[in-house]
Amino acid sequence: MDCPGGSDRSSVRLERTPDGRRFVAAREVDAPADRCWDLLVDTTHWPAWGPSVRAVDCDQRVIENGTTGRVRTVGGIWLPFEVTSCRERRWTWRVARIPATGHRVRAGPPTTIEFEIPLVAAPYVVVCLKALQELAVLSTGDTARE
Repeated sequence: MDCPGGSDRSSVRLERTPDGRRFVAAREVDAPADRCWDLLVDTTHWPAWGPSVRAVDCDQRVIENGTTGRVRTVGGIWLPFEVTSCRERRWTWRVARIPATGHRVRAGPPTTIEFEIPLVAAPYVVVCLKALQELAVLSTGDTARE
């Protein structure tokens, strides 16, 4: 389904993922898959594209399976995180011990960046669509905002 207020390059669907049924917010981008993946796994970039992330405290700049740290949220609250899987251009995490979004990149053309959102967190789809918009800008170097 296309997204109200989203670009024609964004969509949301229900899908069975390795972590069960989830909403998947997706966006096609005109950028190499490697560039998109680098933005997703480099913790220094998370505040630039993640609307709910204001800062990251982590000993590793580039995440891998088992990486731990904490993120400061919009409300200024620091929450612990742990990356629970990271391979084949897909990573998942737990935030405050709660299963959170999955992140993945599919090579194209076009390249597609996707977020997997647990069904109980359905309203978070809106935040993920904004994050996809920011990632599209960052991955292409296009400074024109939609």
